[in-house]
Amino acid sequence: MAHVRTYRTNVRIGNWNEDLRLEEVDLAVTKDGGLHFGDVVMLVNMGGENREYSALSINADINSLTKIPSPGIQAPCGISAGRGIQPCTRTAFIITSVDGSPEGSTLHFEQSFALKTTSGFARGLYLTSDLKNFQKCAKKSRLQEVNLTDDASFLSRWKVVHFDPQERLEYEGQPVLANVRVLIIHCKTNQALAVLGDQVLWTTYGKEYEVTAHTFLDSHKAEQDNNHWILCTSDPAGEGLVLLNRPQSAAKDVELTQANTSI
Repeated sequence: MAHVRTYRTNVRIGNWNEDLRLEEVDLAVTKDGGLHFGDVVMLVNMGGENREYSALSINADINSLTKIPSPGIQAPCGISAGRGIQPCTRTAFIITSVDGSPEGSTLHFEQSFALKTTSGFARGLYLTSDLKNFQKCAKKSRLQEVNLTDDASFLSRWKVVHFDPQERLEYEGQPVLANVRVLIIHCKTNQALAVLGDQVLWTTYGKEYEVTAHTFLDSHKAEQDNNHWILCTSDPAGEGLVLLNRPQSAAKDVELTQANTSI
């Protein structure tokens, strides 16, 4: 395939596409197995019937860029689920306190928090959503839109809940573990972050999945795998992602999901 220039020289910010996609980011290394405020994580959906593994990713194009005061993306900016499972500027998000919890303290189930992009080129923008209306909704599915803004308001608050409804009450208030399946719920609208395998976006980075805030329930009123996320951290041994270094555990997790939905 011939190389296609995706930026204009008069923008004067260099190859922004490479800046977002290839610049490596160090994810958090958790010693106690839990997630903490200030941790840099990658949000991965394990895939399903009509989609592959994918990671929550900044979906910037030439119209999402600014060179003032320095080169970077600007708000609002889109979000998608990319199939490149690697920590980089596009896929790194910081678990950010919104209730005064100090950095380094443990994140608990049902506790409000924000997800923020890294500083520098990614500008420290907040993952945000709001009730859909005729003018503001996801482009393909027309469901509730999710994007990045610079406004740290109630619209950018989320919470983690256990993926199994029957165990949700038991886990409320308990520490959230890294590298396990959870749901990420938007606090204002109570809709779950979701990947849509049947809604494909053609982006600067290739074919990716649309991301919305919408809770998909099966016949047993349990959230489907569209809503299942893993907040990934680095392996303490320094050998990449825990998720990729433990494929047997990941495969077993997927089998359990399929078994639960087929009962």
